[in-house]
Amino acid sequence: MRDLLDEALAGVAARPTRLILTTLGTVLGIAALVGTVGLGQTAAGQITQRFDLAAATRVVVSPDDGGQEGEAATELPWDAPLRLSRLNGVEAAGTVSEVDVGDELVRSVAGLGQKDGYKLQVMAASGGLFDAVRSVLKTGRFFDSGHDQRGDQVVVLGKNAAKRLGINRVDSQPAIFLGDQAYTVIGILDSVNGKAELLDAVIMPNGTAKKAYDLTAPDSVEIRTAVGAAQLIAKQAPVAIDPNNPSAIKVDAPPQQGGVRKGVESDLNALFLLLGAVALLVGGLGIANVTLLSVLERVSEIGLRRALGAARRHVAGQFLVESVIVGFLGGLLGTAVGVLLTVGVSLLRDWTPILDNKLTFGAPLLGAAIGLIAGTYPAWKASAIQPITALRGT
Repeated sequence: MRDLLDEALAGVAARPTRLILTTLGTVLGIAALVGTVGLGQTAAGQITQRFDLAAATRVVVSPDDGGQEGEAATELPWDAPLRLSRLNGVEAAGTVSEVDVGDELVRSVAGLGQKDGYKLQVMAASGGLFDAVRSVLKTGRFFDSGHDQRGDQVVVLGKNAAKRLGINRVDSQPAIFLGDQAYTVIGILDSVNGKAELLDAVIMPNGTAKKAYDLTAPDSVEIRTAVGAAQLIAKQAPVAIDPNNPSAIKVDAPPQQGGVRKGVESDLNALFLLLGAVALLVGGLGIANVTLLSVLERVSEIGLRRALGAARRHVAGQFLVESVIVGFLGGLLGTAVGVLLTVGVSLLRDWTPILDNKLTFGAPLLGAAIGLIAGTYPAWKASAIQPITALRGT
């Protein structure tokens, strides 16, 4: 074995330029594998670190409309946010409903005909909704429980609705007209989390919608929970709202973050492993081609060794070991390049690099295995050369 290893090392080192070029294919293959998997895992970790906190703490409660025909429709109570606020882990809750305004258009200037208005979505909400969906004001203020109880004719506009209506400030108490009825704009939303349609809507208090449009019950309740409490609140909310018939309440809760992380990692790893496998295939074919070429160039050497008593297994073993050495060196260098690539990109992006220890330490062995597989046919080809034929040809 020592002689075999010495001869293989001598054969590999005899042509340093070819060694570098042959190893380069494996280096690129292993570097692609380690780098892409490392970057995939790092990106997956970054995605889950930036997992939308609003989505992770958002629970939506609504009536279950899957009841049998003939059953009375389930309605949410108006005090549902108050009932939910008693649950440990609920930070804010508010109702929201779509208001049916028929064909009425929204205008921002008195005296214009309805043909100059806009068909905008009109929604009704309780004062707690804005806190529940983490609303941020562009200007003005939110309406509160006082506006709700009195049924004041005030509205809050989403920024997109305000832009269409040409309203960008509320200090002069601008008014909009919904049909022929005037409403004072007291605030403009700049952003929300989890209820994006609010940015395109005209939002009025529940009491106003009940008085003007006979709104009978809220459509849903938006709940903002403490971090980690969403799953528990999702189980308790139906009982808190309707203890006699909790099955009539439908709850939408976020998935477990761990499941999201595993899903992201699985998808990214599958993609990057495929790319790495293609690169490894290219590297293996490179080793096979160069080793086969080396066999053809060293026919006289092979014939001389056979004539001096070397068996076929000795010749085959020498070329196999050479291929394994080339593959191992390529795997070692490729692993280093892949690790440096992952760490470098992570530093540039201010990410936390994540490396798979099994892949990092196993990649050089994988390179050796690729070399072994790639060198099998050339080794068999070399061992099949007859000494008399080789010497006569020389």
